[in-house]
Amino acid sequence: MKILYLHQYFNTPNMSGGTRSYEMARRMVKKGHEVHIITSDRETTKETYGWRETSESGINVHWYPVPYNNEMSYVKRLKAFFLFSIASALKAVEIGGDVLFATSTPLTIALPGVYASKRLKIPMIFEVRDLWPEMPIAVGALKNPLLICIAKKLEIFAYKNSKYIVALSPGMRDGITNTGYPIEKVSVIPNSCDVQLFDVPKSTGKNLRKKTKWLNDRPLVVYIGTFGIINGVSYMVKIAEQMLKINPQICFVAIGSGKEKEQVISLSKKTGTYNKNMFILDPVQKTEIPQWLSACNLSLSLFTNTKAMWKNSANKFFDTLAAGRPIGINYGGWQNNLISKHRIGLALDPKNIKIAADQINKFILDTQRQKETSAESKQLGMALFDRDLLADKLISIIENQA
Repeated sequence: MKILYLHQYFNTPNMSGGTRSYEMARRMVKKGHEVHIITSDRETTKETYGWRETSESGINVHWYPVPYNNEMSYVKRLKAFFLFSIASALKAVEIGGDVLFATSTPLTIALPGVYASKRLKIPMIFEVRDLWPEMPIAVGALKNPLLICIAKKLEIFAYKNSKYIVALSPGMRDGITNTGYPIEKVSVIPNSCDVQLFDVPKSTGKNLRKKTKWLNDRPLVVYIGTFGIINGVSYMVKIAEQMLKINPQICFVAIGSGKEKEQVISLSKKTGTYNKNMFILDPVQKTEIPQWLSACNLSLSLFTNTKAMWKNSANKFFDTLAAGRPIGINYGGWQNNLISKHRIGLALDPKNIKIAADQINKFILDTQRQKETSAESKQLGMALFDRDLLADKLISIIENQA
């Protein structure tokens, strides 16, 4: 079967960012399917133009130059979304296929998806990674009443023209069905655990500690992800500030990029934590993340105190489970329930920094609890969120709908 796979922000393991589409697509190839991913070349220069094609683990990847980064204004982001929509719609029709699988964000991916689906007379399966426009409205990124109206209409348009929908969390499924979309045509397939990638020897983390002079044997709390408005990484800096008074040996490391990174660095310098017990590093490739998780005592997944974000399915949460490390989050929802039920980490106080710092310090000092939590984390990741199991579920849906 020939699968058209539309994802504007596709990443390979040699790039920074989530690799869900890469991992799912290469498993489709292993099942004997011909997969064509249509994506954007975000780090392009103005001199670059036209499509280029690469083969990634048997996946045919078609890259179109559309500059994009988290520092761009919302207007420039919209321009990038629609530019890619036009180019990818034409490319999808040119390539052809038996079924089309479009994954958001952005929600505008539905435009080329529906267009190609109609032109080629093939079914479209739509994957919802974030509830748009609910999420940008909740965090204040989308305020213009006209744009909000258009976004809501686009959401309904995407669902109405999908033969089947895949949601990344139970909350997202509920958001979809609340629009009137039939629940029997929605499946929940969350972000998953790449156990093989993250199951590394203990020496991996120890070697990282040895070559990182400021770390050595200090307890390590790590955040690997985006420094965006919705992530609120300044929360981590404030905990580091409090921790200087409680246990200055604990080391906090934030790795990534994003619109608020300079603000986070500025706050760290202002609080006296910068390069003392708070270290802020550049993004790393997906293949480098296992060594940081292997070295850490606790891995964080952070969001601002916005209820809309409780429905998220953050990669960092599942990468932590795959690595068999304790996870700490500062939000409610289904992941918080998993932590409480399976004892896989900490549900940190989202408002009271002193309480959150005390929670982390007590956890770091309790080595037996860390061992037990790590074991539970690994077991849960393998039992419920193994990538192979969830990929089989997704492939089965695509095959059945085609």
